[in-house]
Amino acid sequence: MKRSLLMLVLVIAASFALPTQAAGPAHGLLMIRVKQSFPEAMSVLQESIADEGYTLIRVQRVDVGLTKSGYKTAEYRIVFFGKADEVHRLSKKYPDLIPFLPLKLAIFAEGNDSIVVGANPRVLEDFYPDKRLRPQFRKWERDFHKILDRVQYGN
Repeated sequence: MKRSLLMLVLVIAASFALPTQAAGPAHGLLMIRVKQSFPEAMSVLQESIADEGYTLIRVQRVDVGLTKSGYKTAEYRIVFFGKADEVHRLSKKYPDLIPFLPLKLAIFAEGNDSIVVGANPRVLEDFYPDKRLRPQFRKWERDFHKILDRVQYGN
């Protein structure tokens, strides 16, 4: 429980540092639990991200700082990914969107399971009134679902 709460705080802080407002129709977090070891789940996650046409940008360990605080978190990562042309186009046209790019998902081990979680990109609709961005946020949401489904069900 303590670990899950910590994970939730990390994901929210690491991905969308949004002001506290109503999240609208989108669920704030997208999360799955799989009966795979952390290395297996990480491998499938990276393959699923690539299958959706994204490029893996970086895998960041977040367990180092947590370990210094007394947590045992050897298997805790944030996976950053994106599409270069998309990130460049959106960053140029909407510079206030830069803090939310590239996209990211957190993955960690809990017992023999692995958990993948990310902030739903669609919640950004509540904070960006420009309706031209809505199709992008909704596409990212669909892509997150596809990625998570592949990790969970292997399809």
